[in-house]
Amino acid sequence: MIQIPTRQLAEWLDNALQVHRYKDYCPNGLQVEGRETIGRIIAGVTASQALLDVAVQQKADAVLVHHGWFWKNENPVLSGAKRRRIATALQHDLNIFGYHLPLDAHPVWGNNAQLALKLGLEPDRDEEGQPITFGPGDLIWRGTCEPCSLEDLGQRIGAALGRPALTLGDAGKKVRTVAWCTGGAQNMMDAAIDSGVDVYISGEASEQNFHMANETGTAYIAAGHHATERYGVQALGAAIAEQFGIQVEFFDLDNPV
Repeated sequence: MIQIPTRQLAEWLDNALQVHRYKDYCPNGLQVEGRETIGRIIAGVTASQALLDVAVQQKADAVLVHHGWFWKNENPVLSGAKRRRIATALQHDLNIFGYHLPLDAHPVWGNNAQLALKLGLEPDRDEEGQPITFGPGDLIWRGTCEPCSLEDLGQRIGAALGRPALTLGDAGKKVRTVAWCTGGAQNMMDAAIDSGVDVYISGEASEQNFHMANETGTAYIAAGHHATERYGVQALGAAIAEQFGIQVEFFDLDNPV
């Protein structure tokens, strides 16, 4: 099995994802240092205990996720589930890599880019071919979908992601222009409304999204936090495998939220 130095992979990922550009809610990169070389990686959406258990069972050297550890404002005490997770990583010498906003935003491997491919959305692009983004942190993408009703778009999204999508607004509304940001980006809906799109798609929904959709004419679709963020880490894992020739396997441990 091919093995590469852990630090080599960490440096490549940090540079490829340009982590220095982001002011994030957590550290991005190598969050827990394990063994010195890596030949097998288990990838997933979140560094949960269940994913760590899979990594141990699969005799992996590293775990690669979108939702890692050490979030701002969380209780820093290592107790309960948090202690068990970290103890598992240390006991089994696992490297833990987490990339949050840098993985959301990457123009090729990112969650927004990959969700567009999954849902058949066509991103608007600038003269250099880069996706046009806006909103807080320039994290929202915009583009178009095949013209249809809001109800039909919601059903297509649900079928593509394998779970029902929540649609808010006039079900018969004709939609063509779309803005989207995966995960917990429901609070960015104001920016989507200001951009004049027909519908805004994110992962989670909050109570106010219902009223905003009904009162502004901009419809809203919540497609699931986990469901919309399964694809970036898969694309990143495939890029790692191609670059270094090591094994990367994605495990989709379902989460209904």
